[in-house]
Amino acid sequence: MKYFELAEEEQEILDSVERGEWKSVEDLSKTKNKLRETARATLNKTRNINIRLSERVLQKLKVRAQREGIPYQTLAASILHRDTNGQR
Repeated sequence: MKYFELAEEEQEILDSVERGEWKSVEDLSKTKNKLRETARATLNKTRNINIRLSERVLQKLKVRAQREGIPYQTLAASILHRDTNGQR
């Protein structure tokens, strides 16, 4: 007795499994770790953005970055990262 309806794609997958077309990987733990690392690397990729700042804010950012001995773009990214992760 069916309690739900499968979408066409879901039904195709189920049929494929029932025909025995799916095979288990040899080393599941190793495969899971490799896929986990791939996902992590994908999420950690950096992207360029454009942001408009007033001259005054940009100048303050550059001064602070110079004081800390790092590029101002690195400082800006660090501030945003810290703030978006609740580490304020």
